[in-house]
Amino acid sequence: MPDGPETSRSVPEHVGIIMDGNGRWANARGLHRTQGHANGEPALFDVVHGAIDLGIKWLTVYTFSTENWSRDEYEVEFLMQFNVDLLERRRDELNELGVRVLFAGDRNDSRIPPILLDRMESAEELTADNDTMTMVFAFNYGGRVEIVDAVKKIAEEAAAGNLAPNEVTEEVIGRHLYVPDMPDPDLVIRTSGEQRTSNFLLWQAAYAEYVFTPVLWPDFDRHELARCVAEYQGRERRFGGAEDESLTGDVG
Repeated sequence: MPDGPETSRSVPEHVGIIMDGNGRWANARGLHRTQGHANGEPALFDVVHGAIDLGIKWLTVYTFSTENWSRDEYEVEFLMQFNVDLLERRRDELNELGVRVLFAGDRNDSRIPPILLDRMESAEELTADNDTMTMVFAFNYGGRVEIVDAVKKIAEEAAAGNLAPNEVTEEVIGRHLYVPDMPDPDLVIRTSGEQRTSNFLLWQAAYAEYVFTPVLWPDFDRHELARCVAEYQGRERRFGGAEDESLTGDVG
C-alpha cells in the first residue's frame, strides 16, 4: 500500500466499470431488458477506443455477477448467448487494437455453457501477446467469492505444509486472486446513478477513487469516460493518510 498522499493528475493506469442501467434504459423505451444489454455493446466498444486514446492500460468491466443467475431465466439465457456472439464478432477487433483479453470469475460453474468457455479461452489465447491495453471481463464474478476461492487455495498450501500461517500476507492473497498480475484499480466508475460497489473488485479496490455517474450504460461513451477521468484527476489520493488544511482548518 502506498505510504501517503498522491496527486491524481495522471491518467489512471487501471479503470474498473460497473456497467449499470441497461434494464432501466430499455424499460424507459418500452423494450425488453435484453434490448438494453444489446444496446450496451456499442457503448462498451466506444469506451474501449476511448480508454486506449487516453492511455489507460487496464480496463475491467463487470459483465455478469455471481448474483445475476437469480435473474429471469430468459434474460440469463440471452446473456450467455450474447457473450458468445460478442466474442465471436468482436474478438478480432480487440486483437487488432492490441488489446489483451482476460476473464475474471468462477469458470468451474456448471451453468456456464461450454461454448462460452471455449470462446473465452480462444479470446485469451489469440490476444495473449498484446500490450496496448489489458481488458478484463469480470464474468460470473463476485468479489467475496474471489476472496473465498483465494483463501481455499492458501489453506490447501498450508495443509500441505508448503505455507506457514505467519507467511500469509497481502501479497500472498493477491497471488491467489483470479488475475494475479492485475494492478489495483485507480478509478472505479458506476453508471446509472446507483451508489454501491455491488461486490466488484472488493479486495483490489480498497483504495480506488469512485465516480458515480447518472448516465445509463447504453448512453455512456468515451466522452463520459474522459469526464470521469478528469474528475478523478482533480482529487488527491491519500491512501488512508490525512493532512491539516491549515493550523485551524479541518482535518482532511
